[in-house]
Amino acid sequence: MMMNDEEMILKSAEHIFEILAQRVDGDQLKLVRLAFELAAEAHKDQKRKTGEPYIVHPIAVARIVAEELQLGANPVMAAFLHDVVEDTQYTIDDIRERFGGDVAFLVGVVTKQKKAKYDKSKQVDNYRQILASVHYDVRAILVKLADRLHNMRTLASMRPDKQMKIAGETDYFYAPLANRLGLYHVKSELENLSFHYRCPREYEQLERLLNEDKLAEQDNLAAFCSKVSELLDAKGIKARIELRYRMPYSIWRKMRSTGCDFKHVAGKHYIRIIYNAENQCEEKNLSLGIYAALTDFFKERPGSVANYINAPKENGYQSLHVKLLNEQGGWEEIHISSERMVRNSRLGCAAERTEENVTVWLNKFKDVLKDVAEHSREMDYMDGVTASFYNDDIQVYTPQGKAIMLPKNATALDFAFEIHSKLGLHAEYARINGKLSSLKTVLHRGDCVEIKADDNALPDNDWLQHVLTYKAKRTLRSYFANKEKMPYVRCSCCHPLPGDEVIGFKDAEGNITLHKRNCPDAIRMASEQGDSIVAVNFEEQEEFLFPVRICIRGIDRHHLLSDVVACITERQNLSISRLNTETVDRIVETSVDFAVHSVNELDKAIESISGIQNVDEVSRIDIE
Repeated sequence: MMMNDEEMILKSAEHIFEILAQRVDGDQLKLVRLAFELAAEAHKDQKRKTGEPYIVHPIAVARIVAEELQLGANPVMAAFLHDVVEDTQYTIDDIRERFGGDVAFLVGVVTKQKKAKYDKSKQVDNYRQILASVHYDVRAILVKLADRLHNMRTLASMRPDKQMKIAGETDYFYAPLANRLGLYHVKSELENLSFHYRCPREYEQLERLLNEDKLAEQDNLAAFCSKVSELLDAKGIKARIELRYRMPYSIWRKMRSTGCDFKHVAGKHYIRIIYNAENQCEEKNLSLGIYAALTDFFKERPGSVANYINAPKENGYQSLHVKLLNEQGGWEEIHISSERMVRNSRLGCAAERTEENVTVWLNKFKDVLKDVAEHSREMDYMDGVTASFYNDDIQVYTPQGKAIMLPKNATALDFAFEIHSKLGLHAEYARINGKLSSLKTVLHRGDCVEIKADDNALPDNDWLQHVLTYKAKRTLRSYFANKEKMPYVRCSCCHPLPGDEVIGFKDAEGNITLHKRNCPDAIRMASEQGDSIVAVNFEEQEEFLFPVRICIRGIDRHHLLSDVVACITERQNLSISRLNTETVDRIVETSVDFAVHSVNELDKAIESISGIQNVDEVSRIDIE
C-alpha cells in the first residue's frame, strides 16, 4: 500500500531523529522534534513548485545537515526552520523564545532580508549576509549550502529563467564556497547540477561520452585495480580500492582549460586507495609504503607526485597523489588516502579535526572579509571575495621555508603582495627556484620564491592584469587611484612630448586630446571641429615619463654598441627598455626604446648620440 503525504513526511522526519539520537541527548532531541512540528505547522498550507507539501523541503535540508554534513542539534533545528521567518507569520523572536539564541542566529543568517533599496542587488546583499556570519560561526553557511543543495537537486520543476538564475548563483557563489570550506562532494554536486541546468545539451553529450568511456575502459581498469590489490596484498597492506569517474562539469572544465576534445582530455577518472590508520603519524608511513609498493612495479610519471599530506590544501584536503603507467600506455591518477582523510574531504570544515591550516584559513577568511567590507568602495565586493577565496590553491615557499597559500595561476607579484604591501609596490624582480624571473611569472605548487625590491621601483601600469589576489588588486588600485594623472590624453599617432608645439581638442565629456600642430589628424580636426580647439601648455613634469624610440644608423666598429648604451644610460641618465640591432655589410642599424620627460631631453640624447664616432644618422620614430 502506498503511503500518503503525511505518512511519508513523518517517516522522513523520523529518519532524521534516528540519526541524531546517536549523537545528541534526549533534551536536545526533544527540541529537534518541536522544531520539526513548528515548521510543519507553519508551512502546512504551502506547496512547492512540484506540487508536493512545502515541508518536504525543510525536511530534506535537515537530512542533509544531519546525515551528509553530520552536524548537531541546533543546525538541524535551523534547517527545519530556515524558511519559517521568510515565508510565514513567525518571527526571529518566536524562534529565539522557543529554541534559544543560537538557533535564532542560524535562522537569521539564512533568511533573506527584505529592503526597500539594496546596496548592490538583492543577490549580492544576500551573499554579504551569508559571508558575514563566518565572523561568528561557520555552521550558518553550512545550513545555507544544504538549502542550496536540495534546491539544486529539485530544480527541474522551475521555469528555464529561474533555473538559469539559481544555477548561475550556484556556480558563481555556492559551489566555490563549498570548495573553500573543504566540502568537496557538495562542491562537485553543486557545480555539476549548475552545469546540467545552464547547458543541458552539452551536459547530456558529455554524460553520454563518459558512459561510453566507462564501458570501453572497464576491463582495462578492472585489471589495473586487480594488480594494485595484488601488490598491496603481497606487502601485507590492507586497503580498499575505489574507481571514481569525474562528473561532466569537471570534464568540461578540463577540456576548456587545456583546449582539447573529450577523447584527449586527461583525468576522466582516478583510483583511490583507502586505508585505516591509528594516528596521523602512521598515515604518512602507510601512504609512503603504498606508494613504494606501487612504484616498485609501475612506472611513475616524473614530477607527478603531489604530497597534500605534509602540505594540505587551504581547505584542509589531504592525500598523496601520483600517476602510474598502465599497460595501454596511459597514465592512471592514484589518490592514496586514509579513512580520516576521506571523511574530512566529505565533511570539510564540519569534520571534527584540529589541523592548524583549517584554523588559519578560517581566521584568514574573517580578516579578508573585514578588509573587503572596509574597502568595498575601492573595488567590487564580490570581486574582492572571489579573488581571495574562489580559486583552487597552490602552496609556495619563501627562501626561509615559510609556506604561502595563493590561488592557482597566481604570479610572483601576488606572492610579493601577500608577504607585504610595501614589498609588492617596490618589487623589481623575482628568483623562482633560484632562477631570475619576471614578477609576472605564474607560480606552481612547491616553488621557492624570492622577491627583490628597490625603493625607487614603482608598479608598472599593466600590473593589475597580472595579479589574482584581493590584497594585490586592492593595493594596486589604491596606488593608481592616488597617483597623479596627466590631465591630457596624447594622440596615438603623433605621440607629442612636453616641449613639442601642441594643440588640444576637447570632446563632449570634457577630455582633452593633445596633438602636435603638424599632426595630420590635428589639421583635419581643426578644419572640421574648430570650436573644440583649446590652447594647452604642455610642460615637463618630474613624475611623468614618456616612452620613445630612436633609430641609429652608422658604420660598424668595435665597441660602437657599448658606446651608444653608455651615452644613453650614463651620460644622459636614461633607462633603456628595449634594444634591437642588426649589421648588414658593415652598416649597423639599431633601434632603442627608453623614456624621457620632454622633447628637450630627447633632443639632447639624439645630439649626444650623433656625436659618437661612426654614427651617421639618429632619428626619432613612432612607437605603434
